[in-house]
Amino acid sequence: MWGIIPAAGMGSRIQPLAFSKELLPVGSDVSGGQERPRAVSEYLIERMLLAGAEKLCFVISPGKSDIVNYFGGQAQSAKIFYAVQPRPSGLCDAIFRAVALIHPDEHVCIGLPDTVWFPKNALSALPNGVLSLLLFPVDRPENFDAVVTDPRDEVIEVQVKKANASTKWVWGAMKMPGLVLHELYRLWLDRNDEYLGTLFNEFMVRGGRICGFKTGRAYVDTGTLNGYREALRILDANSLAASSIGPDH
Repeated sequence: MWGIIPAAGMGSRIQPLAFSKELLPVGSDVSGGQERPRAVSEYLIERMLLAGAEKLCFVISPGKSDIVNYFGGQAQSAKIFYAVQPRPSGLCDAIFRAVALIHPDEHVCIGLPDTVWFPKNALSALPNGVLSLLLFPVDRPENFDAVVTDPRDEVIEVQVKKANASTKWVWGAMKMPGLVLHELYRLWLDRNDEYLGTLFNEFMVRGGRICGFKTGRAYVDTGTLNGYREALRILDANSLAASSIGPDH
């Protein structure tokens, strides 16, 4: 399975930084008996590896060589590849920069590298064979893609940054067959959507099936100072919970 990590954004909401926002230190990790700061994107990589990803593709802008320098070509058991988005053109454009690497018979997971979420094994629970969205409850769904589902976990509508969204559940990561990624890519070539949510809505209008699973517990975007502080809070809370009741798989 592939993991696509769109990391071409400039991070304007949390500037000035002297490095890419995906390398923002959030929490810490212990390696070789030494504690070190942990780049925020390492949380997404950890979750993708738990889901079975063996190959990762970072999509970066031309000025983000620090990501290449930081990760190189390997993250634990997964090989890392890089694709370049020449200019800012939206999330869809960034994701589809990786499509040439992915065979239709493979599976792919996608997440945002400036987020922290729990449970960390939630991607693992998503089924194969269908475009599946991992959903999280948030206080301000109007800042995200809110996802409306029916009782069978079928997605009815994606409300893109909609004021007064009708649900608090938003997608934070996803998994799909490579074949579906290629179908979305062909549809996007006809439409040139900026947001995945509007592309998903058209995909469903044309008969595509999307499922949404409300298994996420906590989701934080670290792209703002408030989000950064909240990420530290939920990391501390989950660390305390793990120490008292066992590891959060």
